[in-house]
Amino acid sequence: MAEQKDYYDILGVSRDADDATIKKAYRQLSKKYHPDLNHEEGAEEKFKDINEAYQVLSDPQKRAAYDQYGSADGPQGFGGGQGFSDFGGAGQNFGGFEDIFSSFFGGGGTQQSAAGPRQGADLQYRMDLKFEEAIFGKDTKISYDREATCHTCGGTGAAPGTSPVTCHKCHGAGYIQVQRNTPLGAMMTREVCDVCGGTGKEIKDKCPTCHGTGHEQERHEIDVKVPAGVEDGQQMRLQNAGEAGSNGGGYGDLYIVFRVAPSDKYERDGATIYLKFPISFAQAALGDEIKVDTVHGPVELKIPAGTQTGSKFRLRGKGAPQLRGNGTGDQIVTVEVNTPKNLNAKQKEALMSFAAASGDDITPHEGSLFDRVKDAFKGKQ
Repeated sequence: MAEQKDYYDILGVSRDADDATIKKAYRQLSKKYHPDLNHEEGAEEKFKDINEAYQVLSDPQKRAAYDQYGSADGPQGFGGGQGFSDFGGAGQNFGGFEDIFSSFFGGGGTQQSAAGPRQGADLQYRMDLKFEEAIFGKDTKISYDREATCHTCGGTGAAPGTSPVTCHKCHGAGYIQVQRNTPLGAMMTREVCDVCGGTGKEIKDKCPTCHGTGHEQERHEIDVKVPAGVEDGQQMRLQNAGEAGSNGGGYGDLYIVFRVAPSDKYERDGATIYLKFPISFAQAALGDEIKVDTVHGPVELKIPAGTQTGSKFRLRGKGAPQLRGNGTGDQIVTVEVNTPKNLNAKQKEALMSFAAASGDDITPHEGSLFDRVKDAFKGKQ
């Protein structure tokens, strides 16, 4: 038996690579070794290996069979103690047994035709926002690189004035039947056509711009309306702003992921905004009307007499907009009573009077200015 090719090694990706990584590697390598672009010895064979690897690793069923058996065609033998152990365990789905044998006999009636339209890949874009921009939203313009439909051939891959023709090998099906010798005898398998790559079409005269791929790289620019109230980590989908599809398939989508910078003044939890605000001992004891900042501008807040540190006050409608609802959240103000430092003589005397009126017996540090003020207050010389 011929040695099975390592498709992961051919594309230069790890065995746990996701679909996007595999597709990116395929694009880069196929362009590098395309026979129309690379005339070095062995380039064409390398190009065929790249296409073969991609056809297997981009198909979930084929990739699963390849990972399990070392072949996209399923189990190649029953020796080595393997047998059918994968079908008999608890919790196993016997649908897998049907899938394996459908690959032998060319079944798979639910499998999508390789020559059918395929939607383009989705893309992701990170957008950095200031704290206030996330609160109120904004209109902006972004630009990014994507694979677009070739402007010269309109995605057909054929040179202007020409058109692709039906593949002579698969007759437009995108698949070919291949006979393989197995322990069960000669069996027919269905594989992606190696001439047209599954498109069902042959391009005799390739487009000079895209060299037959039907795609070209472009710097795409688009207007984006950032909704008011977005939060860090949330994302927004823009339909048809991803990469171009193939065989007449539409564009993929663009997902914008928002990264919101923290504020040096506010904290936020959903639509609620939090603010810590310092007040003096006198304001807390006697009460006051203070001016407090909000993202909507300063507002007046009444502090009742006897307010304790850590008291919370709610400013209704002064938070962030409800992203998935109506109205606006609130702002919660937490007051923190500051303990005065570096008191002058009059301040200390006033506090001593307050302490005496409250019945508190305060003993200051020996020899301190506070001690001398206390003595003077009591008539000592």
